[in-house]
Amino acid sequence: MKQLNFNHLQYFYAVAKEGSVTRAAESLHVTPQTVSGQLATFEEYIGAPLFERHGKRLEPNSLGQITLRYADDIFNLGNELSRSLASHDQGQVANFNVGIVDAIPKVMVFEMLNDCFDLENRFILECHEADLNTLLADLSLNKLDLIISDQPLPVGVSVRAINHYLGEAGMTFFARKEECDRYQSDFPNSLHQAPFLMPGRNSAMHQNLVSWFVQSKISPKVVAEFDDSALLKFFGQTGRGIFCVATAVERDVLAQFDVAIIGRVDSISDRYYGIAPERKIKHPAVNTVLASAEKLLSNS
Repeated sequence: MKQLNFNHLQYFYAVAKEGSVTRAAESLHVTPQTVSGQLATFEEYIGAPLFERHGKRLEPNSLGQITLRYADDIFNLGNELSRSLASHDQGQVANFNVGIVDAIPKVMVFEMLNDCFDLENRFILECHEADLNTLLADLSLNKLDLIISDQPLPVGVSVRAINHYLGEAGMTFFARKEECDRYQSDFPNSLHQAPFLMPGRNSAMHQNLVSWFVQSKISPKVVAEFDDSALLKFFGQTGRGIFCVATAVERDVLAQFDVAIIGRVDSISDRYYGIAPERKIKHPAVNTVLASAEKLLSNS
């Protein structure tokens, strides 16, 4: 078999990703006739068809799926090579792109990322905050070097990435200082019917709290829900409700906000993960961040 034509492979890859010749042509900025011709040449080279039609959509057949997996590896490796070469250009500073699931406390993220500034390699840190699905989509397009998440990579998601379990932390509950006395003495039963500020519904902490409240037969009065953990704390220090954060960062919360601890619960725990793309060469800051995160959580 003669040498593979990577230009033909790119046309196949576009059709496989877009599901039609027309959309592939739009993404490649060529005519549909060009895509059809290149695809036919590639299938002739392979010696067999690579697609089957399902309604209006072209889907890779069994041979096409094998080809697609190799194409994913080839083009992802090509993108990785481009990024690596760009970071070595004279006078050019590479970026370190980190995705952060929005429910994770910002002070925890700071503790995880701060040490990477001490590395010899120069880079610009770029932090992108969003929900996990949005960040995984960016990771699949090689836009991110790492995701810091409160959930692991979901099963069945077609993203080539590796889960790094970082550790877990129990929960510390806070209230405004002037209101702490009435909640501390009978904690956690004192949470029953007390005003409570919940993390957003998409966060792992939200689900863990709901389960714990049910098991403990405690029904707080939820007055607000927040995707942004920092905003939740600002409302908490004004006395709008009780809130909780990972015990690993309770000292930082006490230092930054006018609140006091009313109790701790180890039976509720948030787990944290670093999700990194499968690459031949990882960004030099990834291991530093993972090590800082594991150290932080091991002390909680």
